Amino acid sequence: MQIRSNSYSIAEIIDMVDRRALIVNRQYQRGSGLWPNGPRSYFIDTILERFPFPKIYFYEYIDRREGHIRRELVDGQQRVFTIIDFSKNEFSISGDSKYSGLRFADLDDEVRDAFLAYPVSVDVIGNASQAEILQMFRRMNAYTLPLNEAEKRHSSHFGEFKWFINEMTDHLDSFFVEYGVFTSRQIVRMADAELLAEVSLAIESGIVSTSPASLNKLYSYYDEYFPNKEEFRDKISAAFDYIANHFSNLRNTFLMKPYALQTLIVALIFNRYGIAAINHQIQAESAGVFSNDPARSAIELQALAEAHEAKELDGPYSEYVWGASGGTNRAPRRAVRFKYVLSALGSQVGELLDGNLAR
Repeated sequence: MQIRSNSYSIAEIIDMVDRRALIVNRQYQRGSGLWPNGPRSYFIDTILERFPFPKIYFYEYIDRREGHIRRELVDGQQRVFTIIDFSKNEFSISGDSKYSGLRFADLDDEVRDAFLAYPVSVDVIGNASQAEILQMFRRMNAYTLPLNEAEKRHSSHFGEFKWFINEMTDHLDSFFVEYGVFTSRQIVRMADAELLAEVSLAIESGIVSTSPASLNKLYSYYDEYFPNKEEFRDKISAAFDYIANHFSNLRNTFLMKPYALQTLIVALIFNRYGIAAINHQIQAESAGVFSNDPARSAIELQALAEAHEAKELDGPYSEYVWGASGGTNRAPRRAVRFKYVLSALGSQVGELLDGNLAR
């Protein structure tokens, strides 16, 4: 078996398919048409924004009967047919893209030309049997880390909620790195998606425990249609912007631990906009502002972070430290953290949590 690396423009790949110089071997690939509009739009936007995507694989051999070279597409079917469908104006781009609502024909001439000229990385396999090709992919996959729960969700769902989370991670990953929430490696393994899914679940259901099952249920429930996407996006984005504008002192502190940040984001959203499930849980209205006194809140939130870091189990923040220690995704611990963060934001509502969500 021989493998050589090559690069073909999108225009060349479309031409090869049209001429049947490149055909799909369905023994290696699933049927086409599996991607709904959300992932197709995200993929096309990736190309239009000039980001790379994983290489595809051709199998090249000599057709002795017809006396010329044949190529089979053995990996990358969904990507190739998404490109072809878009080039034929069969769908428009949706989602949070500057090209949203546009078909290929609607793009500016320069953008269309750049799309067609986009170089696609291809590994061309030669002198190989079907068994060798299958063994090659098995060996490649053998060195892949087992999927974690977030990766499993994103590999098994293709609908609205998944692509909402993808768009939000694209928007917020610079914050996560700058504020020390996640390492680049953790972002690659989708820890950012896990955090944003937990924030979304709190907006939906209130202060609850989370598990892989509860997050999977959220993805499934909003797989086909997510009517609150704009509302969720605006509220979550506003809360992160508020932290960046008023709480920069929290950068790289223990309040940027993912579970602590989840509490802070949910508390900010609750304090400013209200969260129906939490309003019902504690039988109280929200303040209508992110914070009554941002400067004071910044100091008090930093005090919580420092107590957490020092593990102060006998100080004024001992209960908060308990809430940030062990089982941090369980409702009782979240309720305690939520109460203290709300207090730091200048809200008295959190005191009602003692009676309604006792540990």
